[in-house]
Amino acid sequence: VPSKTYDTGAYHEPGAIGILFKIVHAFLYLVQPNSFPQGKQIIYFFFFFKYKFVTDAIYYEIGFIVSAALGLLFILLLPLVGLCFCMCRCCDNCGGEMHQRQKKNADCQRSCFATFLFVASLIIRQVVGVLCAYAANQHLTNQVRGAKKLVNSNFKDLKIFLNDTPAQIDYLVSQYNTTKDKALSDLNSKYFYLKGVSNIETKEALENVSVSVEVLQEGTERLHANLTDVKMHLSNTLNDSACNAAQAASTCNIIRNSLSQLNINANFSGLPGVSSQLAKVNDVLKIDLSSLVQKVRFLTDIMDSQYRQSNFSHNIKSVLESIGSNITTFTKALPVQKILGDLMVYLTQSEAYVQDYFPVVEQYDFYRWLGCLILCCMVVLILVFYYLGLLCGTCGFDKHASPTTRGCISNTGGNFLMAGVGFSFLFSWVLMIVVVLTFVTGGNVEKLVCEPFEDKNLFKILDTPYLLNQHWKNYLAGIIFKNPNVNLTFEKVYSDCKENKGIYTSLHLEYLFNINELLNISMYTEDVALKIEHIQINLSKIILLDEIGKENLLNFSSSGIDGIDFSAYLTEINKSVTKVDLLSFANDLEARADQLPKGALENALKGHANNIRMIHNQQVVPLEQAMSTLNQSIRLLKRTSSELMVKVKNVISAVNAAQNLINNNASQVIVQETKKYMDTIVGYFEQYTEWVKESIAMEVATCKPIANVIDTAVDIFLCSYITDSVNTFWFGLGGSSMFLIPAIIFAVKLSKYYRRMDTEDVYDDTENGNNGYHKEHLYGIHNPVFT
Repeated sequence: VPSKTYDTGAYHEPGAIGILFKIVHAFLYLVQPNSFPQGKQIIYFFFFFKYKFVTDAIYYEIGFIVSAALGLLFILLLPLVGLCFCMCRCCDNCGGEMHQRQKKNADCQRSCFATFLFVASLIIRQVVGVLCAYAANQHLTNQVRGAKKLVNSNFKDLKIFLNDTPAQIDYLVSQYNTTKDKALSDLNSKYFYLKGVSNIETKEALENVSVSVEVLQEGTERLHANLTDVKMHLSNTLNDSACNAAQAASTCNIIRNSLSQLNINANFSGLPGVSSQLAKVNDVLKIDLSSLVQKVRFLTDIMDSQYRQSNFSHNIKSVLESIGSNITTFTKALPVQKILGDLMVYLTQSEAYVQDYFPVVEQYDFYRWLGCLILCCMVVLILVFYYLGLLCGTCGFDKHASPTTRGCISNTGGNFLMAGVGFSFLFSWVLMIVVVLTFVTGGNVEKLVCEPFEDKNLFKILDTPYLLNQHWKNYLAGIIFKNPNVNLTFEKVYSDCKENKGIYTSLHLEYLFNINELLNISMYTEDVALKIEHIQINLSKIILLDEIGKENLLNFSSSGIDGIDFSAYLTEINKSVTKVDLLSFANDLEARADQLPKGALENALKGHANNIRMIHNQQVVPLEQAMSTLNQSIRLLKRTSSELMVKVKNVISAVNAAQNLINNNASQVIVQETKKYMDTIVGYFEQYTEWVKESIAMEVATCKPIANVIDTAVDIFLCSYITDSVNTFWFGLGGSSMFLIPAIIFAVKLSKYYRRMDTEDVYDDTENGNNGYHKEHLYGIHNPVFT
C-alpha cells in the first residue's frame, strides 16, 4: 500500500541539564514515594470530600503537605524574625552594640565564620542555587522558541495522514480488479488438451544432422588442402639461405618443428549417414496424423459449447462484477471523505490559530523569563554583598589593629555583610512564595501526570469503568460507537497508534462498518454452486483415436532413430577442428618473425601468418558453427530415441483412458473440474481479502501522528519542557533560599570582626609579655582598668 513517512520524532533529549532533572526526580521521590492512586480514588481525592478518600489523599500527599507547611512557616517567620532582629539591634542587642569583647580564640572564630559563610554562599551560587535556577529558566525559554518546528512537524504529519487515507482506500479497491482479471483469465482458458509426440522436431533434427555432416565433410577437405599448402610454402621459406645465419637459425628451427601442428583434428568423413531414418520419418509424415489433433479440438469445442450453455461462465462473471460493484458502492457510501474533510478544516483552523498566537506565547514566555531572572538576581545581589564583604574584610583585616582602629576596607567588608543580611530578610520570603507555589504545582504535575503517563497508569485511570460517565463502562466506546460495552480503551488505542497500526484496528471500526461482511464471497457463490451440480454433458459418440492412428504412432516409434551411432558423432564433435588454434599459431609465428633481422625472411613469415588468420576466419569459424548445429541435433535425437517408444505407448494409453472417461464420466468430471475452478476463484478472493484485512490493520491510515501529538503535548511540552524546567527552577531557588538562613547567621557573626567598633575591651597582661589595647579614655567613658 503506498504510504508516506512521518517526520515527527516524538522524543526529547534534554542534554546536560538532564542530570539536574534526574536529581529533582529523585528528590520528588523522597518527598512523595507513594504509588499512583488507582480507580476512582484520584477523582475523589480532589473533587469529592468523603472522609475516607480525604484521609487517603492526605496520606498520599503528606510529603507535599509537610514541605509546603515548612515553606509557609519560612514565609511567615523569616520576615517576622528579621523585624525582631532589626528592632533588637536598634536597642544595641543581638550584636547591635558597637563593642567587641576580646577572646583568646577570636582569630579561630573569625576564620571559621568566614569559611562557613563562603561555603554557604558557594552552595547557594553553584550547587543547588542560582546557576541551577538560571539554567532551568533558560532551558524552558530555549525549548519554547524551538517548539514551533515540532508543532509544524505534527501538523504536517496529520495532514499527510488525512490526505493519504482516501488514496490508500482507493488503492485497495482498485486491486480487486487484479483478482478479477486473474479469475476471468482462467475462466476463458481451455481446460482439456492432449500433449503428443513431436514428429516434426524429429524430422528437423534428422535434416540438420544430414546437412551438417555434408557441410563438415566438404569443409574439412578444403581446410586440409589449404593447411597443406601453407605448410609447403612455410617449409620453402624456411629453406631460404637467410635461415642459415647465426641470428635466425634457432628461430627457423623452432618454426620448422611446429609445422606438424598445422593439420585437421576432427574427421567427419567416416560418420554414418541418417538418410534411411529420414526417409522413414518422411513416409510417416505422409500419413495424416493431424486427425487426432482435429478430433481433440472438435471435442474441446463441443465440451466448451455445452459447458458455456450451463451459464457457469456467465454466472461467475456476474458474481465477480457484483462483488466489485458492491465494494465500490460500499466505499463510496462511507462518510470517509466528509469526515476527513471536516477534520482537515478543523486542522487548518487549529494550525492557523497556533501560528497566530505563537508570538503571543513567546512574548509571555519572555515576561516569565524576565521575572525568573529578577528572582535569580535577588539572590545574586545578596551573594554579591556577601562576597564583597568576605573580600574586603579578608583583605583589609589587620590583626594588630584594635576593634576601634580597624581600617576602612575591613569596615566596608563588615557593612557589605550586614547589607547582605538585610537584603536576605527582605527578599527571602518573596523567593519562598514562588518556591512553594511552583513546588506544589510542578511536583504534583510530575507525580500525577508525567510519571503515570510514562508507565501508562494515566490511561488506566481514564479507562476505569463508570469513572468519566457513571452509566458507561467504557467511556471512549460510548463516545465513538454509542455503545459503552465495546472493549475500546484509551490505553489500547494509544499503544496501537504508538506501534503505527491502522486506525481501523486501533479504534475497532469494525463495529461501524464490517469489512468481513463486505468481502464474504460465500453469499455470492451459493446459487452458482447449486447450478454446478446440475451440469450434464454427453460426449459418448466422440472417438479420439482409431486403429489407423495408433498404427501411425507405432510406425513413427520404429523409424530407426535409435540405431544411429551417437557415440561416433559425439566423439568427433567434441574434438577441435584443427590440432592447434590457428590464431594462436599465427600470432606466435608473427612474434618469432619479429625476432629475425629486418628483411625478406621476416616479411615472408608475416605474410604466412596473415594467410593463416584468413583461413581461420573463412573456413574454421563456419565449421565450428556447423559443429554446434550438429551437436544440438544429435543430442536431441539421442534424447528422442531413448524415450520415443515409451512416449508413444504413454500417448496411446492416455488416449485410451481419455476415451473411456469421455464415454462414461464426462459430466461428473466437468462438475469436479468446475468445483476445482470455483475453489481456485475463492482462493484468489481469499488472498485478496486477507491482504485487504492486513493492509487495513497495519498500513492504511496508520495513526502514528495521533500518538505523536499526544506525546508532543504531554510528554514533551508539558513534562519535558515545562514541568522539568519549573521543578528544577524551584529546586535551585528553594535551595538558595534555605541556605540563606545559615548565611545570615555567619554573616552577622563575621561582620563583628570586620566592622570598626565604638568601644573595646582594654587589658594589660605584662607577665606574659602580651600587651593589650591601651587607651585611658574612650569616647568619654571612664576606663576602670587604669583607675
